Amino acid sequence: MSKRIIKKIAVLGSGVMGSRIACHFAGIGVQVILLDIVPTEAKESTNKLLRNKLVNDSLQAAIKSNPSPVYTKDAVKRIATGNFDDDLKEIGTCDWIIEVVVERLDIKRALYEKVEGFRKAGTLVTSNTSGIPIHLLSEGRSEDFKKNFCGTHFFNPPRYLRLLEIIPTPDTDPSVVDFLMNYGDLYLGKTTVLAKDTPAFIANRIGVYGMMAIFGLIEKLGLSIDEVEALTGPVIGRPKSATFRTADVVGIDTLVKVAKGVYDSCPNDEQRNVFQIPAWLNKVVENNWLGDKTGQGFFKKVKGNSGEKEIFTLDLKTLEYQPRQKAKFASLEAAKPIEDLRQRLKMLVSSQDKAGEFYRHFHYGLFSYISNRIPEISDEVYRIDDAMKAGFGWEIGAFESWDTLGVEKTVQAMKAAGYPVATWVDEMLAAGNKTFYKVENGNTLSYDPASRSYKSIPGSKDFIILENYKDKTVWKNGSTNIYDIGDGVLGVQWNTKMNSIGGDVLAGISKAIEMAEKNYKGVVIANEGANFSAGANVGMIFMFAIEQEYDELDFAIRAFQNTMMRCRYSSVPVVVAPHGLALGGACEMSLHSDKVCAAAETYTGLVELGVGLIPGGGGTKEFVLRASDEMHEDEPETITLKNRFLTIATAKVATSAFEAYNLGIYRKGLDEVVVNQNRRVLEAKKSVIEFYDSGYSMPAQRKDIRVLGRSALGALYSGIHGMWRANYATEHDVTVAKKLAYVMCGGDLSEQTLVSEQYLLDLEREAFLSLCGEKKTLERIQSVLKGGKPVRN
Repeated sequence: MSKRIIKKIAVLGSGVMGSRIACHFAGIGVQVILLDIVPTEAKESTNKLLRNKLVNDSLQAAIKSNPSPVYTKDAVKRIATGNFDDDLKEIGTCDWIIEVVVERLDIKRALYEKVEGFRKAGTLVTSNTSGIPIHLLSEGRSEDFKKNFCGTHFFNPPRYLRLLEIIPTPDTDPSVVDFLMNYGDLYLGKTTVLAKDTPAFIANRIGVYGMMAIFGLIEKLGLSIDEVEALTGPVIGRPKSATFRTADVVGIDTLVKVAKGVYDSCPNDEQRNVFQIPAWLNKVVENNWLGDKTGQGFFKKVKGNSGEKEIFTLDLKTLEYQPRQKAKFASLEAAKPIEDLRQRLKMLVSSQDKAGEFYRHFHYGLFSYISNRIPEISDEVYRIDDAMKAGFGWEIGAFESWDTLGVEKTVQAMKAAGYPVATWVDEMLAAGNKTFYKVENGNTLSYDPASRSYKSIPGSKDFIILENYKDKTVWKNGSTNIYDIGDGVLGVQWNTKMNSIGGDVLAGISKAIEMAEKNYKGVVIANEGANFSAGANVGMIFMFAIEQEYDELDFAIRAFQNTMMRCRYSSVPVVVAPHGLALGGACEMSLHSDKVCAAAETYTGLVELGVGLIPGGGGTKEFVLRASDEMHEDEPETITLKNRFLTIATAKVATSAFEAYNLGIYRKGLDEVVVNQNRRVLEAKKSVIEFYDSGYSMPAQRKDIRVLGRSALGALYSGIHGMWRANYATEHDVTVAKKLAYVMCGGDLSEQTLVSEQYLLDLEREAFLSLCGEKKTLERIQSVLKGGKPVRN
């Protein structure tokens, strides 16, 4: 068949999922028409606004939702709205039609019949259903419709949850499946997982099993909701929403519906009874305590004695809400200092307190269940892990966890505890294969039960997983590893708390550049933590400042500045590949690289003002340099500088990599956004090679930066004073902002002057040092270290 190009899509149904799917497509540049029914009260009206009220209200609700469903606000302009009665003919101009209407087979089939009247041959038609067998939906449709039809199950919210399950029917053309797998990965930024047309598909089948199994363990082990939340959150690599908070967000009625669906539709599921709804859960649904959508579920916000809102937890025995109780398990306390998730998991599962007992029962049950789902819901182990990581936010998949705990050892313990495993696992072990995954030459192989051998994961050559190059380590220190990632390129990765940047990390980056200048083409800086980096190690700054070790502090700031300048001025290209949080010093690293290959979900900014400091690793200097380059004759010179100043002074953070262009952090035409974050390291490596092959040469340090001196300084001081008078800034904010303004204007110069980068770096460092001596700055840093947020003083 001819190559498909998706220029325009139609989304049929504007509910929570439909409107947000429309927003996500618009966010990647696709034209969208969003359609829904005409409200009953407008059926006889000719007023288009009234007839489109439902769809327009739904879209506006999506746009106003937090977090935003689009990468930039401008994306919404690509969405047109309409209704099924007046505008269904518009689908004839579309390349892909996505149905997201109410979960009723008769309604979907009736809509498809209308779609056939307007759809052009060859157009994709997919359904986002999660509760109706996909093959039933296309019954009675034309051969062309069936050939181009399948399930595309997005997870909510579509922009942020990266799973897209592709569910073909027996009639789906294999080329359609291939196209959707590739499009979802490359353009939508998804982990696309091929799923079978089985109840709840892959992620919900395993995820809901896990939640229902936990509900059973609550009664068995006498645990409270607060205890379960502490046990099943980030400590084992799961989201902060853990178990019960996740249910509140998703909707407790939705959870119950999926569980009942599996129970009713899967009579041969060996753990079918796990999906039976406990009496207390039925009571919660009867009370209409469905979670966030009804204002209360397993948690409820109430007014405390002080008048402020507090979160209360449901007591499952009395079904009354009580103040939250901090969980107390010795093993959890012992696990806190262990940064490495896999080591932490081993420790927790082997613990001898009630927490350890919970973890053993939970993991043994989970491992037993997933082993028996092959080949029922998937032929491959990696698809199950991919689905759980992308759909439920697990840091490591279930089979990966099993590998971590030792497959053979765990199977023995499982059988002793009454948890059987599928025959294929016993056969795998008997043949001498001890793990579900292994790495060869940087490539991850997955055990294939059907062929009883290891196979390369399809598409994995498009990804570089730095951890897979451990055997290619060419240098390391306490926090940082430098890997040879092939083709003459070095990769730098570090592992610290929140991936903060301290002395070891700076030393590792400098060492990588030094090594590359001798024997390699260039350097990629990236890591695979939950976030790229929360910035410089403020704990170290606080320690030096509180002990008045100003010489040490001066040395540390110089080291940071020098390393950033090494990223800019080296004889080899340096490319940074951030994702997640890339704040403060991590943003400065991007500012000084030859190129940034950022994941779309990168949240970056110079946030130092929040802790009473200014960017001290070259960030202030770089914004002045860029402002100088952006100044032009037909606008007041202070406008560009003022905009740059406000971005730092208000600690603005880009809410996506695309927004970072608007803040002047990423450079249009040079820096690149990679929608699928799994691809960013490979893209960064390609960029290094492209720079090298095109004859890369080290740029010259700048000595022609125009600073505006006293004239601009007065204007900025006036603006700062205005913010203070309007109560937008505290007195200490004013102190810090004035220091920032002084540096950005080049000091108290009588006239415009051309200065060097080093001149600005020296001003920046002096201002940073002086602010470290301010009591209120230290109070802010201390509050961040203790509670994660700066105090407003």
